[in-house]
Amino acid sequence: MFPNRHGQPYRKFRTELLRSLLTSKLTLDRFNLMNAKDLLGLIHPAIAIAFVFPLVGIVVNMAWQTRQRRLHPSQNKKIPPVVGREHLKYGRWLTGAVVGITLLALAYSIFIKTPFFENPPFQIGFVIAMFVLTIAALVLLYRTRPNQPLWRAVFATLTSTGLVVLGSQEGVFRRTNEWYVSHYYFGIVVSILMVVSLTIVPEIYKHKRWRVTHIILNTLAVLLFVGQAMTGARDLLEIPLSWQAPYLYQCDWQNQVCPEPQSSRPSETEATATFSPRTGSTPTLRSTPVL
Repeated sequence: MFPNRHGQPYRKFRTELLRSLLTSKLTLDRFNLMNAKDLLGLIHPAIAIAFVFPLVGIVVNMAWQTRQRRLHPSQNKKIPPVVGREHLKYGRWLTGAVVGITLLALAYSIFIKTPFFENPPFQIGFVIAMFVLTIAALVLLYRTRPNQPLWRAVFATLTSTGLVVLGSQEGVFRRTNEWYVSHYYFGIVVSILMVVSLTIVPEIYKHKRWRVTHIILNTLAVLLFVGQAMTGARDLLEIPLSWQAPYLYQCDWQNQVCPEPQSSRPSETEATATFSPRTGSTPTLRSTPVL
């Protein structure tokens, strides 16, 4: 229900509406500074922020509840019995989301950031085949049964190998000289940890040592997710827009200095206006040579 058109609340409402429209216009104008390549580069961090990291929080919360219910069943009656099943379900979602978003980032780096289709045909076919095989291996890993440990190990190995091979392609920024703070290495390791966790799910219910292994691996994965958040934010600050890149890549990153921009020069002559205050004559233009 809208406010009364003749009262103070309506004028306030109209002012706020106009302000929000102007703000949205300014936001859209900011997007005009980005081309298709820049917009495609936002897909990976947007999915990570909107979907993957909230899912990490849900899985960690359910893991804690499952652990507490198993250790102290009489003291945690408020924890629903289905929490273990829900933890497994969301954990399977998390594995697919992490591997999927990693493949998405690799695809952007390989296909969009570099002139990929100018490579030899064999290399083009090999990289595309690796993407297809990696996705197929992950799908088959999901479809394996608990009584098929060998096939689970095979498909987990193929999925992990595909991630490593694709990550070694040209165009992927790895920051190998600083691997301990590399967003790429954190992402590859956490993806492989998620694949391993999915692979050993049937064993977790049978043997305590596998349960302890699961806890250790996923504690490490949570720490890597925190590292992913920090290094991802840092890399977003370092990546310029396409039209900014030619200038920024001239900077000396070691000494943190950039070249001075060239001053704009008129083409040949500069027009200046002169006015005679005595006669009140109209302004006249003269051409001044540019030195």
